[in-house]
Amino acid sequence: MFKIILIIGSGSFLGGIARFLTSRYVQNTFISAFPYGTFLVNIIGCLLIGIFFGISEKGNLMNTEWKMFLTVGFCGGFTTFSTFANENLALLRNGNIFHFALYAGLSVFLGIMATYLGNMITKIV
Repeated sequence: MFKIILIIGSGSFLGGIARFLTSRYVQNTFISAFPYGTFLVNIIGCLLIGIFFGISEKGNLMNTEWKMFLTVGFCGGFTTFSTFANENLALLRNGNIFHFALYAGLSVFLGIMATYLGNMITKIV
């Protein structure tokens, strides 16, 4: 168990650095109110987690440690949006349309509301 935690932590460390550098570079290159850096990181993260899970489903091309390092670790550190997108895709593939709509809709709505609430709490305290 400790080994897998170190593997995931290492991937997350590298993913977080990659997110910071990529987002900062893009945001400094395209000066705009639109958050191009975060947007691009989220889309790249979704593409990468799709590739990594696709490779892992092909057989013996990727062992469990590499899968955890790349998906949970790197992609999780790069952007949690990639995990969110992959879970929604799994729900759709399994025909769970109701759970997909519920998860996607509530995650976006409640996530924004929770961010707003957290921000408001800081103004009160």
